[in-house]
Amino acid sequence: MATSITVSDDTFEEEVLKSSLPVLTDFWAAWCGPCHQIAPILEEIAAEYDGRLKVARLEVDRNPGMATRYGIRGIPTMILFKDGQLIETLIGFMPKEELLKKVEPHLE
Repeated sequence: MATSITVSDDTFEEEVLKSSLPVLTDFWAAWCGPCHQIAPILEEIAAEYDGRLKVARLEVDRNPGMATRYGIRGIPTMILFKDGQLIETLIGFMPKEELLKKVEPHLE
């Protein structure tokens, strides 16, 4: 059963942009309440969509480079990347169903 992976500024290109699967990347911080609320939902999605979608988590306080590069202003922000391209940006906590409505159309 797949779980989310942790990425950093150093591993972002390899794990996210060069991934053969679409990658839902969660930009989060330890002090962010809504980030902790959505984390278990993202783990469920990682398990349920194993082989079709990768879920990555990037802590913005420790990795300011990617947060700056993608203009992250509020967290949690989830960005869906496919073939190295930014496809969809989702800001703030949302229920699993709403999150999947945005993600599923981009999966094989």
